[in-house]
Amino acid sequence: MALTLARVETPRGELVLRKAGEHFEVISNGVFLMDTRNGQSERLLVRAALTRLQSNAAWRVLIGGLGVGFSLREALADERVARVTVVEIEATIVDWHERHLRHLTGEARGDNRTEIVIADIADLLQSSSAQYDAICLDIDNGPDWTVSEANTELYGDTGVALLARRLNPDGVLTVWSAAGSATYVEVLGRHFGNVEVIEVPVARGAPDVVFVATNPVAQTLGRDSDSS
Repeated sequence: MALTLARVETPRGELVLRKAGEHFEVISNGVFLMDTRNGQSERLLVRAALTRLQSNAAWRVLIGGLGVGFSLREALADERVARVTVVEIEATIVDWHERHLRHLTGEARGDNRTEIVIADIADLLQSSSAQYDAICLDIDNGPDWTVSEANTELYGDTGVALLARRLNPDGVLTVWSAAGSATYVEVLGRHFGNVEVIEVPVARGAPDVVFVATNPVAQTLGRDSDSS
C-alpha cells in the first residue's frame, strides 16, 4: 500500500506525492503522472536529442518539466552539455526534490550547469529570446492528454512554431508522450524538416513515445517574428 507523503492544492489542482516501497509516485488531480520505477523513456527523451546534435560541445539544453529528475540527470551525464535549464511550473515539485527526493537529484540540482526556473514554459519561451540546442518536453501525458487545458496550445501550430524558433539552426526538439498521436506528427511536420516517432515498450498497455523533430523550418523565417 502506498504511503501519502504530501498533498498540496495548487492553482492547477491537487498534487499528491506517495511512496510505494522504495519508489515515489506523483499524482495530479487523481491521475497518475510519474514515478521513480524506471525512467527509460524519460532518459531517452534527452538522449535522443543529444545524439542528433551536429555541433561538438557547449550545448544548451532546455527541459520542460522537472518530474522526478530522470531527464535532468541524463542531460548532465553528457560532458558536452554546458547548461541545462529546467522549467517547472509547480513550485511544489521543486520543493519535494528538496524535502523528499533529495537523494535522487541533490547532486544534479547542485551541478553548476543546472538552472531551475519555476514558470510556465510557454510564458518563458514567449518572453525570452534565448536559443537552445535541444528542447526536451515532458510536461504532460502527451499532446492528446494534457495535465491542464492551458497546455493544449503548446502542441498546436502556434506552440510548435514557437518551439522551433527557440532552437538553433541544428537544434532538436523531443517530446515525451504516453501514447502516439498522428495529429501531433502532422503538426510537427509543418514546422520541422524531419519527424521521428520512437516507441518504448512498457510493462502494461501501449508503449511510451518520444517524438523527435529536427531541421526547424522556422529558422528560415526569422527568429523572433512572434515578438515583433
